[in-house]
Amino acid sequence: MIEPANIRTIFMGTPDFALPTLQGLIEAGVNLRGVFTQPDRPRGRGKVLTPPPVKKLALAHDLPVFQPEKLRNPATVEQIRELRPDLIVVVAYGQILPKSVLDIPQYGCINVHASLLPRYRGAAPIHKAVIDGEQVTGVTTMLMDAGLDTGDILVRRATEIGSEETAGELHDRLALLGREAMEETLRRLCDGTLKAESQDDAKSCYAPMMKKEDGLIDWSRPAAEIHNQVRGLSPWPGAFTYWNGQLLKIGRTQAEKGADAVPGTVVSADIEGVCIACGRGVLRVCELQLAGKKKLPAGDFLRGTSLSVGARLGG
Repeated sequence: MIEPANIRTIFMGTPDFALPTLQGLIEAGVNLRGVFTQPDRPRGRGKVLTPPPVKKLALAHDLPVFQPEKLRNPATVEQIRELRPDLIVVVAYGQILPKSVLDIPQYGCINVHASLLPRYRGAAPIHKAVIDGEQVTGVTTMLMDAGLDTGDILVRRATEIGSEETAGELHDRLALLGREAMEETLRRLCDGTLKAESQDDAKSCYAPMMKKEDGLIDWSRPAAEIHNQVRGLSPWPGAFTYWNGQLLKIGRTQAEKGADAVPGTVVSADIEGVCIACGRGVLRVCELQLAGKKKLPAGDFLRGTSLSVGARLGG
């Protein structure tokens, strides 16, 4: 039996998603030798240099913080060696670990990934699962290798995806589930029951990083698919269309059975929502936002604009 305090550990992570797992390691009493995170970046309209969330949490617990621009830099690799980690835990770090780092800890590098591997390898597993209309997803702790999310599976935790749940809402739930999965992984590592399972590459699929242009709505698609696109891209990068040459962001939606009309045509518009004909069915849009304006409920939006039945969206 190994005590957590005897496991020299380095944590690597950057955004909010990594916070619950780091907090869990702190509370478990793991011997955290250092926290690696991305460098401070300019944020907001004022371009104020802002530390990443993981740095803030680490400093609040007086943990040593390292922010190399490139992890594969030989000096950085040597710095990691000097910390003599038994284990490296990685959660949404934002840099690829080179083999020179993967080979350092005796217990390996364990990644918390936001999907049920081998499904949705890559940078945007949460977005893609929602966009694809999946009903179940989860988190996986994985023993990292040189491939892209191809390492052996250690622990998986599943959860259902709500039919109206957005990627942002799912993100927050999976962050907590990731902490639970890592805590179980650590327990099994300490008591000697941790076992690795190879991934079945035939069942894998890829979730590339989302881009702003992924938000453009094609109204010829079924309403259910567009509804999933809107959910999967909320809050970022957001789904959008065009009306009278203006960019129109689409907020909360519902997919419904609908009228026979040209896709992109507004078939009804009232306080309950703006209903838009799709390739199959109708999409009821409950929140809308013109570029540079506030997001508004449909009723408020309609009172302030000329959008009405018969209008065509798209382009």
